[in-house]
This record gives sequence, structure tokens and C-alpha cells, in this order.
Amino acid sequence: MSLKLPSRVRMDEAGSAWASLSAQLRLEVAQVHGGAGNLVELSAANLQDFDSSALSLLLGAARHCAAAGIALRIDGAPPSLVELARVYGVQELLQLA
Repeated sequence: MSLKLPSRVRMDEAGSAWASLSAQLRLEVAQVHGGAGNLVELSAANLQDFDSSALSLLLGAARHCAAAGIALRIDGAPPSLVELARVYGVQELLQLA
């Protein structure tokens, strides 16, 4: 399974976005554990319309994976998301480049 953020993540829909992402994360973490892996990949490439709630989603995903002993790699983050993470001081925590 390939995890992907939606194209839009705004405060008004962050709750439903987290509900969907956390359900997918649970399945992905179980699959990774079942295959003796240690990495979950999450694509942010589709993300176009977002606010700081997108960072909250990513931080939640990172916490979820860390609690399961699995690394999270976020791929394809748009430059504006990387800059927002830098401004909020979480760029290194999320390992966004």
C-alpha cells in the first residue's frame, strides 16, 4: 500500500483527514511489521492546498510510526510545505528536505 496525503488539507477538514490517514497507517504499520520491515513511506506530492494543519497530520503520522518502532519517510513534499515546517521549527523532526 502506498500512503498519500490528499491534495487539500485545511483546518476545517483536518479531523477527517487524520481519521483516514490514521486508519491507513494502522494497516501499513501491520504490513511492515508482518514483513519484518522498518519503514513507512508517505507521499506528500499531491498536496497543493494546505495550511499548518498539514504539519499536524504529518507530526501525528510520525508519532504513530515512532510508537510502533517504525520510521516514517515523507516523500515529495512541496517546497511551500518544507518552508512552513521550517518556520514552525519542525523541518528536521519531519526530515523534510
